[in-house]
Amino acid sequence: MTEINAVLNRIDADLDKSIERWFDLLRVRSISTDPAYADECIKAADWLVTQLTQIGFDASRRDTPGHPMVIAHNHDAGDQAPHVLFYGHYDVQPVDPVELWNTPPFEPEFREVNGVKQVFARGAADDKGQLLTFLEACRAYLAEHETLPLRITMLFEGEEESGSPSLDAFLKANADELKADFALVCDTNMYDAETPAIDTMLRGMVYEEVIVTAASRDLHSGLYGGAAQNPIRVLSRILADLHDDEGRITLPNFYDGVSDLAPDIAESWDALNFDADAFLGSVGLSKPAGETAYPALQQLWSRPTCDINGIIGGYTGAGAKTVIASKASAKVSFRLVGDQDPKAIQAAFRAYVQDRLPEDCSVEFVGYGNDRAFSLPLDMPEIVKAQQALTDEWDKQAVLMGMGGSIPIVGEFQRVLGMDTLLIGFGLDDDSIHSPNEKYNLTSFHKGIRSWARVMEALAK
Repeated sequence: MTEINAVLNRIDADLDKSIERWFDLLRVRSISTDPAYADECIKAADWLVTQLTQIGFDASRRDTPGHPMVIAHNHDAGDQAPHVLFYGHYDVQPVDPVELWNTPPFEPEFREVNGVKQVFARGAADDKGQLLTFLEACRAYLAEHETLPLRITMLFEGEEESGSPSLDAFLKANADELKADFALVCDTNMYDAETPAIDTMLRGMVYEEVIVTAASRDLHSGLYGGAAQNPIRVLSRILADLHDDEGRITLPNFYDGVSDLAPDIAESWDALNFDADAFLGSVGLSKPAGETAYPALQQLWSRPTCDINGIIGGYTGAGAKTVIASKASAKVSFRLVGDQDPKAIQAAFRAYVQDRLPEDCSVEFVGYGNDRAFSLPLDMPEIVKAQQALTDEWDKQAVLMGMGGSIPIVGEFQRVLGMDTLLIGFGLDDDSIHSPNEKYNLTSFHKGIRSWARVMEALAK
């Protein structure tokens, strides 16, 4: 029996105990954005410290101005072994609207849906189930061999769901302790329920709020309509002009730093036979709405975007009110790729709006942060090793894919700690994270643990 087979057998034999620990953590109401749950966040951090200490890590809770961090080390593998930093977060989103949950959100429940065993609870997938796949893999490895194949540092955060306000300062203050050869993050998805994946591209982000003001107060449209400037009309026209008829974004120099996919990557993505009709049809849509020159999967993974996330102005209550609003506002996000410069995009957007303002209108901007896009070379040795390990576990070639969203911690690790990140997760698109009835498939949890055991061994070679 090889070393890894012994570990995999241990994982299978101890699965019920792993599930019990998963349920224990899911019962903790660690909602980071609500101060009423501050004690629950401390409880979750302490629970993790206890579990890590029990299996042989030097673990501690580190208090911050917000919720605690958890840091744990096991370097028994020796100085010659690669050193990895594993990151996860124990905090969860609020459960509202609670009336839409089929079962209480902090009382985890097994349910079989269409023949698939699933666990329903807030945090089942995001991120308690995911982070425990790694912790439980370490537990099984240590139970069999007493020593891990890698030097491992763990960092568990308690504020990811509320914007990570304490993270940057914490990383800078503890950089020497946290630096490693590379990071591992388990807060992402598989390609589908049977196909594992490594995310090698993440889009960056610029998020802006724009507020256009005209008159000094709301006006009666019968007395002022026609003569008075209407900021809703002004803002609507500006927003509509952000895209042309082919779906391209019209900001000057917006596409600086954007390159087409390398042919081999494009071919590998085409070979996935992504079903855009089914993807959009599941949410009541039928046709990709991005740049018409690119297939849907590239629109999702490797092309930049501009989306209007909200518009506010005038009277929005029940019934009619004939009013010309004094103000109109919109929230606009840009997803960035390649070498696009977030600060340049922000400046271009602000200039674009200001240049289109008519007389009698002024504008105010509020920025909500920005991050560069992230990508890894596909021939990076760690990617090659991890891809083979995942393929061995799932008996299906692991996909090297892009990710349409943004994970700010990846940029933080590059900027503050000088590390690249392997993004390996076992979530699925239908896990309903951040929504009522969040779930995580039992297969994702079980094979996720097995996958991490294989990945750890592969990275050590």
